Amino acid sequence: MNDPGPKTQQRPTGAAPTATSGDSAGLGRVARGGAVNMAGAVCGAALNVGLVVVVAHMFPQETAGVFFSATSVFLIVLAVANLGTSNGLVYFIARLRALGAGGQSLGVLRLALRPVVAVALLVGAALALLAEPLAGLLGSQDAAAYLQVLAIFLPFAVYADAALAATRGFNDMRATVVLDKVARPAAQLALLGALAVWGGAGLLTVAWVGPYLPVAILAWWWLRRVLRVAEREETAPLPVGPKVVDARTFWAFALPRSVASIAQIGIQRSGIVLVAVLQGAAEAAVFTAATRFMVVGQFATQAIQFAVQPRLAELLAIRDHKGAATLYQAGTAWLVCLTWPLYLPVIVYAPLLLHLFGADYAAGAGVLVVVSAAMLASSACGMGDLALTMAGRTGWNLFNNILALVVSVVVCVVLIPWIGAVGAALAWAAAVLVRNLLPLAQLHRSLGLQPLSRAWLVAVGACLVWFGLVPLGANAVLGAGAGSLAVAMLVGGAGYAATLWRLRSVLALEGLLHRRPTAR
Repeated sequence: MNDPGPKTQQRPTGAAPTATSGDSAGLGRVARGGAVNMAGAVCGAALNVGLVVVVAHMFPQETAGVFFSATSVFLIVLAVANLGTSNGLVYFIARLRALGAGGQSLGVLRLALRPVVAVALLVGAALALLAEPLAGLLGSQDAAAYLQVLAIFLPFAVYADAALAATRGFNDMRATVVLDKVARPAAQLALLGALAVWGGAGLLTVAWVGPYLPVAILAWWWLRRVLRVAEREETAPLPVGPKVVDARTFWAFALPRSVASIAQIGIQRSGIVLVAVLQGAAEAAVFTAATRFMVVGQFATQAIQFAVQPRLAELLAIRDHKGAATLYQAGTAWLVCLTWPLYLPVIVYAPLLLHLFGADYAAGAGVLVVVSAAMLASSACGMGDLALTMAGRTGWNLFNNILALVVSVVVCVVLIPWIGAVGAALAWAAAVLVRNLLPLAQLHRSLGLQPLSRAWLVAVGACLVWFGLVPLGANAVLGAGAGSLAVAMLVGGAGYAATLWRLRSVLALEGLLHRRPTAR
């Protein structure tokens, strides 16, 4: 049975708002936070695609493949060293603020940051020591030097991730947008572009990983500012849920999520590494380029998730299951609205788009089609992983992601020797289905949450018409060239914008335009 919890509470300006009768899920606030994140996601996606384009065009395919493989190893190790602190900080800080116990947030930060930095130092040292054997697996001794450089910056990357997550727990989305989505990839692109012009392939990893250091420093500074504001907040405690977070409580939540995050990044990056091991660095470069459009869509997904995450934790903390269901369904519709307009045209124009990376990369069209189709399904299923985590079901989340990783690796090993990079794409698609379909059943059974709604149907229908049928028609009439794509996007974009405006109330997008008063 759903327990709506307390309905009113006196809170000062700046405190975590409680549900209001007009907007029990806080959709207006979440939509505005999503808009801020989306602006950063657009910039970040463009910068990340630009980064891959620069490396693919300006360096030999073998060098690009080794670089992409080494940075994939770094991101997997980063997930290991993070220990789940990013999700833990958002979850507990948001809950404590919702329950009127925000004064404990500083203690939660100490519980998380000190151990995670110490572990990051140890893991970085291990990565440096194991660089030679890992380079042998990747098929290039050049990778050893790359991995040793990456290991030096690992602690800074871990701290930056954790500090930025803490700011999101306080509903401050700007730090993540400015530092992680814009500043860091912009610095990486500028440094890699300079290397491409002046030469020096040996410094590729320095240019890519170096910006993590200033981002970590700025994240520390930004978090201190947020904490100073939070210290002035005084909220009346709510008679709901536990308000004491000790080390055992925090790590019981964070560590299962840590392993799940490792599995998750393993699903995303193991394909690159296994293609490099089984087919060579050149094929790994093709697979990386073909999956960059997936990363663009993931930026949009992450923008919505970052906005939804703290509010969902607040609603579940006060047991407002009805508000949580409303937010979950609206968030799913927003995901479809943001990601399907990317993936549908990509499927139609896959060979053309891969020419951005060079003629040698056009062979990855099959990979791009498979990955894009899987992402359509993923967006339609909603934020199952996030909802399970914010509900405290990190054990279920762990099981789902481990099973998906096992499926991915098994299918990779079976299919890559047979059909190359397309086999890795099919493995990734199978893993995506596992880690999206299982949460659907678990959430429906435990919390009564499911993603389907009238808004979902409207979003899917609008996307299929304007970014499915219109590109197919343009491709059939005008061919598969750049002019055809431009016409399809102009016509589809104009019709889609008009549709969203006309149906903005159904899609719960009116909160972007009007601020609702919060409870005082």
